[in-house]
Amino acid sequence: MKDVSIVSPVFNEVDNIDNLCEELNDVLPTLGKSYEILLIDDGSTDGSWEKMVECARKYKHFKLIRFRRNFGQTAAMSAGFHKAEGEIIITLDADLQNDPADIPKLLEEMENGFDVVSGWRKDRKDTFINRRLPSMMANALISKITSVPLHDYGCTLKAYRNEIVKDVHLYGEMHRFIPALADWVGGKVSETVVNHRPRTAGTSKYGISRTYKVILDLMTVKFLLKYSHHPIQMFGKIGLFFGLPGLFLFFAMIFSHIGYNFLHIEALAGLVDIFKRETWIITTFMLILFCMQFISMGLLAEIQIRTYHESQSKPIYTIKEIVEPREG
Repeated sequence: MKDVSIVSPVFNEVDNIDNLCEELNDVLPTLGKSYEILLIDDGSTDGSWEKMVECARKYKHFKLIRFRRNFGQTAAMSAGFHKAEGEIIITLDADLQNDPADIPKLLEEMENGFDVVSGWRKDRKDTFINRRLPSMMANALISKITSVPLHDYGCTLKAYRNEIVKDVHLYGEMHRFIPALADWVGGKVSETVVNHRPRTAGTSKYGISRTYKVILDLMTVKFLLKYSHHPIQMFGKIGLFFGLPGLFLFFAMIFSHIGYNFLHIEALAGLVDIFKRETWIITTFMLILFCMQFISMGLLAEIQIRTYHESQSKPIYTIKEIVEPREG
């Protein structure tokens, strides 16, 4: 078991690999801890893998993983988490915009009892319109929805305790939401300001086109955080939103017809005329049908959730520590 594992996804960063490996090799030996460096080649086509192999032969402690094709940054991080042996896992980008010199700062913050320390690129060296502005809006939205306020969810430079991330399954673009997922299982999350450097080589893999993916994954995270153990609560609320107006219209329609046709209440004549129109009849029964559909979906989701947990013997809780009773 190592003290620290460095995980860095690599995708077409051939011009940055040498400097990345050199900077990591300069910083990590000064920590006084055992460490390993995992570089995950996410299907690079520019010679990044060959450059990674050269660095692994030049420096110690490098472990290389190569994907058969490009699976995305989340998949690369997930592979790194699964292969990492360190008690603390630190992730950073391979484009050198994250500064390896900030690694000791993250570890120092971890020593204060935190399970996740997220980097905050306070002085970010990116264009405002297509990078910083969308990021600011996304961070505010994610913080609001997850109730885990961070300034910079998109910063890859983060430190995690292995015990927190080893059971986290990542899909889509969900690597940026790990602090929120860690908070959900009871982890303590902190944030510290880190250096951000302008890109000097290679091309950026991020853009405003990723925004819609983040929004869709945020919906998934919100569902996991709040409704993964009782999905009927969400689907039931939506069902009632449709069902209550539908039932009100249904009973109003029945009451108006009974009152006018059998009790001869003339004041209800106008209401009867309204409910004779096909639009109102169809609307009433469609609202009730929507209600039944959403409640049925909730019940099916409840069955699936139980199958998910019970088939894997997966508990609906996480335990941080157990103290056994003393003998005698």
